[in-house]
Amino acid sequence: MNTPSGRTTGQLLNKVPEVTITFWLLKIAATTLGETGGDAVSMSMNLGYLVGTGIFAAIFAIAVTAQVRAGRFHPLLYWSTIIATTTVGTTLADFADRSLGIGYAGGASILFTLLMGSLFVWHRSLGSVSVDTVRTRKAEVFYWVTIMFSQTLGTALGDWTADTAGLGYTGGAMIFTILLAGVVAAYYRTRISRTALFWTAFILTRPLGAVVGDLLDKPVNAGGFGLSRYTASTVLFSFILLGLYAFPHRAAEKGH
Repeated sequence: MNTPSGRTTGQLLNKVPEVTITFWLLKIAATTLGETGGDAVSMSMNLGYLVGTGIFAAIFAIAVTAQVRAGRFHPLLYWSTIIATTTVGTTLADFADRSLGIGYAGGASILFTLLMGSLFVWHRSLGSVSVDTVRTRKAEVFYWVTIMFSQTLGTALGDWTADTAGLGYTGGAMIFTILLAGVVAAYYRTRISRTALFWTAFILTRPLGAVVGDLLDKPVNAGGFGLSRYTASTVLFSFILLGLYAFPHRAAEKGH
């Protein structure tokens, strides 16, 4: 059945952005905001990880529903949904790792398995996990489920690197920056699948944001800069808004 726009039922315009340097800068800022914002609610407000997860899960449900129902690409809605996934990912990972006692390594292992499983099922169902194929509601659901798992994994992986592995926040940030630089080098110097490199970079930006967020708001005697979580979150949110309104944003048209 055709819609008024001429598209068949279930067929949508691509509602995810093209991947540019602006995309990656906003992604890192959004994941860092997820860390500071999630900690602000669960820790600074003393609401705890479970209540914080409930609050952000409700926000995520509203945002992703609006995103899936939208008929075209809306940059503000898309990035609001990304921020929602990263804040709920922060509190959910902290709840599992700390409150349930699974530990960073255990939590990261479980989430990595779920993430790989999501990508596998997505590929088996639709034949591709490339961003340019996110043009149906089914593909979009897979897309957001995968992002949700990657954001939650990133928090656990970032905390594991900084705390359990003993690298600290600065060391953790350096490790993930080096890994991302390796992905960039592979993009320009190898024939490795661009889709695989995209998802690798997408996943790695989350733990980078997690350790950078902790670096900003943890006390100086704990290896951080000692900034208020509210201040750090406000600055990051302002940066994202500036990026949204200062630079053009278009829907993706080719594979990554």
